[in-house]
Amino acid sequence: MSTPSQAEVRRMIAAAGTIVVKVGSSSLTQPSGHLDPDKLDALAAALAQVRLMGGRVVLVSSGAIAAGFGPLGFDSRPVDVATQQATAAVGQGLLMARYETAFGRFGIRVGQILITAEDTIRATQYRNVERTLDRLLDLGVVPIINENDSLASNEIRFGDNDRLSALVANLVRAEALVLLTDVDALYTAPPSQPGSRRVEYVPNVIDALGDIQVSGSGSKVGTGGMVTKLEAARVAAVSGIPTVLTCASNAGPAMMGDPVGTVFAPVKARGSSRRLWIGFSPPPPRPIVGTGGFAADPRGTIVVDAGAGQAIRGGRASLLAAGALEVHGDFSAGDPVWIDAESGEHLARGLAGFDSEEIPQMLGRNTAQLKRFLGPQYAHPLVHRDNLVLV
Repeated sequence: MSTPSQAEVRRMIAAAGTIVVKVGSSSLTQPSGHLDPDKLDALAAALAQVRLMGGRVVLVSSGAIAAGFGPLGFDSRPVDVATQQATAAVGQGLLMARYETAFGRFGIRVGQILITAEDTIRATQYRNVERTLDRLLDLGVVPIINENDSLASNEIRFGDNDRLSALVANLVRAEALVLLTDVDALYTAPPSQPGSRRVEYVPNVIDALGDIQVSGSGSKVGTGGMVTKLEAARVAAVSGIPTVLTCASNAGPAMMGDPVGTVFAPVKARGSSRRLWIGFSPPPPRPIVGTGGFAADPRGTIVVDAGAGQAIRGGRASLLAAGALEVHGDFSAGDPVWIDAESGEHLARGLAGFDSEEIPQMLGRNTAQLKRFLGPQYAHPLVHRDNLVLV
């Protein structure tokens, strides 16, 4: 696709029928770390205007731990996992109560959805989340999404809501993503550094990553930083979704397409939500510290012979057991897996049709042999072509 101009990207955002907005803890709290009702009310008012104009709005909101640690008597955000999870359990209810009141002034209902990374890795949970969000939006509800901090483990979690917001934008087939933070735009270096310049437009976030110095969270109540916001913008861009990054006070103008913040152009045409999930996400041209795969991180590998590899590269072939040589890893049917050549080259990602423990007995057998020796239930592709994405 051709690269749109900054004005065209802003018009895309203004015309978006479905928009995902992410707000961080630091944008909702006072300097002391307590929840700031005025900031939350102002954000809700901006989102309500879009909703009342007919837009479908999804809010990805941090703030559960920030909302909870003050009422529990802590002076600052807890650092140990158990206390963070307990604080989130208290704070999430307080946060949602404030949102319900704020949106209720405009006659708008809100619905809470708490997600863990595991919910987006397993195909069944992914489809359940997708279906629930679609129905809430059809009912005119504003879904408010947060990572389930009380249940998520350190080993498998988003760690911040920037990554989550990019995945949600893909889930609901959003036409725009708005990332709200405590700075007004992206800068070429931390704004406090001499010579730092404000960036108004990023035509290709993948190419721009090497030209920008980014840092982690500068807030005592948040977990993200500019690193994760750039990663979210990158994932949105390769999903065909334009992004704007700005401060929370600019939420309304940003959604209206006004010249605020930094806009990121989409770099690919929009694909299907399912295929984008399977393919999430191609590695950046250089490593970004603190980032990694998103949803469909492969759980294992199926190694194929040259003939099967050539057929897969053709773009419309399923992976049959006859062309498979080895299987590695521990995965279940429906989990994402790599499909590799014998050289170790990644050819594709796909959703496994069988559990990893079932596949060894199938390797190298054609359909007739599978039916004869293992039964008709095994006479199916290891990875169906509709569940396969080239890399």
